[in-house]
Amino acid sequence: MLTKKILIVDDEEGVRAMLGVVLRREGYEVMEAEDGLSAIEMAEREQPDVIVMDIRMPKMDGMTAFRVMRQNGINAAIILMTAFGTIDAAVEAMKSGAYDYIIKPFNLDEVKILLRRAMEGRRLAIEANLLRKELSDHYRLSGVLTHSAKMRKVYEAVSRVAKTQATVFVTGESGTGKELLVNMLHYNSRRASGPLIKVNCSALPETLLESELFGHEKGAFTSAASRRIGRFEMADRGTLFLDEIGEMPLSVQVKLLRVLQEKEFERVGGSQTIKSDMRIVAATNRSLPDMVARGEFREDLYYRLAVVTVEMPPLRERQEDIALLARLFLQKYAKETGREVDDFDTEAMAALECYSWPGNIRELSNVVERAVIMSTGRVIFLEDLSPQLLPHVNGNRQQRVQIWQGRSLRESIKETEYKIIGDVLRRNKGNRMKTARDLDMSRRALQYKIEEYGLTSEGEA
Repeated sequence: MLTKKILIVDDEEGVRAMLGVVLRREGYEVMEAEDGLSAIEMAEREQPDVIVMDIRMPKMDGMTAFRVMRQNGINAAIILMTAFGTIDAAVEAMKSGAYDYIIKPFNLDEVKILLRRAMEGRRLAIEANLLRKELSDHYRLSGVLTHSAKMRKVYEAVSRVAKTQATVFVTGESGTGKELLVNMLHYNSRRASGPLIKVNCSALPETLLESELFGHEKGAFTSAASRRIGRFEMADRGTLFLDEIGEMPLSVQVKLLRVLQEKEFERVGGSQTIKSDMRIVAATNRSLPDMVARGEFREDLYYRLAVVTVEMPPLRERQEDIALLARLFLQKYAKETGREVDDFDTEAMAALECYSWPGNIRELSNVVERAVIMSTGRVIFLEDLSPQLLPHVNGNRQQRVQIWQGRSLRESIKETEYKIIGDVLRRNKGNRMKTARDLDMSRRALQYKIEEYGLTSEGEA
């Protein structure tokens, strides 16, 4: 949280007093220290947002204090005060992470402007760190929910590889959640504090893709009016995600191979070699081995990318997760739309679990969003679901009608549901909260079912 605390460090009491008066009028909380040693102690205790510190001081000079502060994890914006004779030292400090410097004697208006900028930069840095933490918490592997043995193996693989520097190749059908997996890889790695840069290789033509990845110099081609920093450069100390890499032209594949091997490149139209410490994660829904056999993808690049391969299973192969995912999407879209929808009717859930989901998780998300919008009550019924599910459900219903000796699927399910809810209610001596938890349903949905079946607290009609 930004506190607007400023620490002034100078061995001249007059300088400290003058700055203190001016800055307090500007609304800052001002603290003072007379040398580097006391500044370090005060900074560790008070956690100021900005430190304005003289370079030449007794006991410990400003440059030494600056280095110790950084080593001790004090991340305040540090502005150094210097005379003409020590400007070189101040410039060197800026290369090491100091925010800026001011030359004595200084103009107070310029100091005010510089401090406002430093405070704004500090605010943005705090917000960025909070966002990174939220993302790290959101994508933490310890919080992953799944009932699928296949998905547990996937998450175990991600947990192992995330801590390494290995290049990762993610495969799977469209809509299976490959990008979610990439987010987990990044935010559970040692690069989590760095950038996660994403490029969709199928969305750009060859010339634009090359410029997007490598950047370009001014005048490199007709429309290059200024220098452009590419995604390789942006991803330094972070992760670069190349989605749909099967669509990358062969000419760009050659250049990507060099980046993977040498960790260096040149901008389009430039001669300066640029190094970037990045981890590359690639994904595709196509078979790269088949593309290699047809000469559409470089074999040497494929082996460079596929150091570790993680395959996302389609939703039809993880049916155990359909109900879990559907309820997560239900909560999300009910909140977004302001609707009070609690759960799915048993037949509606059966329809979701019977469907083959060719569009995978993305299709399930769309179906649940539509159902929340179309529903008229607290429970989603079969009629609220998308039409494409109904033919599949009707076919299964005909089979189940024969199995249940002429009774409709709805009647058979309701009879079974009535018995199960009644049994669990009796076992829990009418405790509805525990019953809802045992049945993996919301308390509101349980209340609806109790009223629908006319059950008492003892589980009897």
